[in-house]
Amino acid sequence: MTPGGTPGAPGVVVVTGVGRYLGAHVAARLAADPRIERVIGVDPTTPGPEFTDLLDRVERVRLDLGSLGGLLADLDVDAVVHLALVSAPDPQHGGRAAMKEQNVIGTMQLLAACQRAPRLRKLVVRSSTAAYGASFRDPAVFTEETEPREVPRGGFGRDILDIEGYVRGFRRRRADVTATVLRFAPFIGSTADTTLTRYFSQPFVPTVFGRDPRLQFVHFDDALEVLHRSIAEDHPGTYNVAGPGVLSLSQAIRRAGRVAVPVLEPGLSGAAALARNLGFGRYGLDQVDLFVHGRVVDTSRLEREYGFTPRSTAAAFDDFIRAHHGGVVLTRDTLAAAEQLVLESIRQVRSAVQERS
Repeated sequence: MTPGGTPGAPGVVVVTGVGRYLGAHVAARLAADPRIERVIGVDPTTPGPEFTDLLDRVERVRLDLGSLGGLLADLDVDAVVHLALVSAPDPQHGGRAAMKEQNVIGTMQLLAACQRAPRLRKLVVRSSTAAYGASFRDPAVFTEETEPREVPRGGFGRDILDIEGYVRGFRRRRADVTATVLRFAPFIGSTADTTLTRYFSQPFVPTVFGRDPRLQFVHFDDALEVLHRSIAEDHPGTYNVAGPGVLSLSQAIRRAGRVAVPVLEPGLSGAAALARNLGFGRYGLDQVDLFVHGRVVDTSRLEREYGFTPRSTAAAFDDFIRAHHGGVVLTRDTLAAAEQLVLESIRQVRSAVQERS
């Protein structure tokens, strides 16, 4: 048993968000653990066909978080893993309003159901280092006790603060339940498909003129390991989960073999909009602020209590590069759009210089 862990894995585990990549992989991994008797995957939609084989040992229930109370009581659930969070608004599925409904209201409903579940003894909640925000006033390194210097501008960061506040209230009401909150750095790795990996997969990567933020990542496989241990063992409290070490944004772009396109800070949102139009994913203020200010967290509590050290940020990023090298095809339209982005950034810089002189 690793430091901080106690014997006795839960018998029945509910995993929310199994219709998504992270939830499906966590549920499958728990179902393969012989110490766990039963894994029930909950999602309001049917998981896609790409998850069919992965979830063959997981019992799947189509259910939204507001209807979870009866399930937890009827099945004598011992543990809940809450992964059903949306990290970026999707205009095609309700935008920011739907995102907040899922993240904040959904978590409130889940915690209310957990509070009424008499046999529940473990709760694991996915959180994010976005809770710390990103600003010029930030400390060099965040610990779990560090309060954000400014409220995050992005919706996801604000949602995370609300979610963690509700979990603190749950801990007070159900002191008998081991509650674990995992603040993950951005996921990366050979299999991860996230806003961040799509950002670094662009042939021309927009950056902020004069800024070179420090970044941390966590390998997707290491995130799975931490989530698994959080259920199989007892680790109450809040933990930063990130790969040791940092990469500057310029280093990451060079390692990925991409070309940085500096733009003035007010123009980065425009560059992100262009990237969306080119099909490279959704970018919100959380990501923009991260690319401006960066964020580094201390992981010594995780390493001490779990007896586990994730692979380094550089190693996780290199695994992503090996899997995605050559994966972007430069079409004529893509090159033309990138050329316009470069020209526009040059015009912005020249205009700024003229105004200051």
